[in-house]
Amino acid sequence: MQRDRNDRRARVRHIIFDHDTPQSRGFDIGLMALIVFSVVLVMLETVEEIDARYGTVLLVLEWIVTILFTIEYAARLWTADNKVRYARSFFGIVDLMAILPVYLSLFLPGAQSLLVIRSLRLLRVFRVFKMARWLSEANYLVRAIKASSRKIIVFLVVVILINVIVGSTMYLIEGPENGFDSMFRGLYWSIVTMSTVGFGDVTPSTPLGQVLAAILMITGYSIIAVPTGIVSAEVAVAGQREKSCPGCGSAVHSVAARFCDACGTELP
Repeated sequence: MQRDRNDRRARVRHIIFDHDTPQSRGFDIGLMALIVFSVVLVMLETVEEIDARYGTVLLVLEWIVTILFTIEYAARLWTADNKVRYARSFFGIVDLMAILPVYLSLFLPGAQSLLVIRSLRLLRVFRVFKMARWLSEANYLVRAIKASSRKIIVFLVVVILINVIVGSTMYLIEGPENGFDSMFRGLYWSIVTMSTVGFGDVTPSTPLGQVLAAILMITGYSIIAVPTGIVSAEVAVAGQREKSCPGCGSAVHSVAARFCDACGTELP
């Protein structure tokens, strides 16, 4: 009896956690389809016309999906070799958060809106379709962002100073009668204008204010590419090999290079 139970547990575990059989892949693909369906349900509930007409149907479907996710989470806990480790892992926490909001909504109305957390479960697609190795490519981007963090911080500080100065100046030029009722309003206008968003809810009316606005717009166009250039340069550097060539000592090689670009020595 115990042996049959262990065999059944092993089969369920293989289907849930592994991805190398038709059954396990079918389970994962079905799970991801259910996740997408549940997220769409949450989004539909926010549309007043749909919620007013089909609110009961959506609620029933939401509970059905939640019960299925609850069964799946319980099955993962039951079959996991280390239950505590799974429960405290990233996916374990996400799996739990995917079902808690519905139960919390019984005591806290509106908590079911947190169900969008279920979309994080779609990250399993990298494991299901054996795309995990692609994540290593993200290391270059992470490394580039870390390397350029100081430059970006300096850039942001300069941008903030420009916005504070221009926003304050625009407040002095235009004044409350033209919508600039405080320096904070001027700062808001400056940020919106420099970012080239231009909501148009606050606009300068005086000739001097319009000249200053034009200068700020041109400045925004000229600096919008600065952070992109900083990160791009660091990505190019991060894409080079970190190990030096044993022949000439050069460390400048493409990621896929098997031989040194400078002397032709085979790379380690």
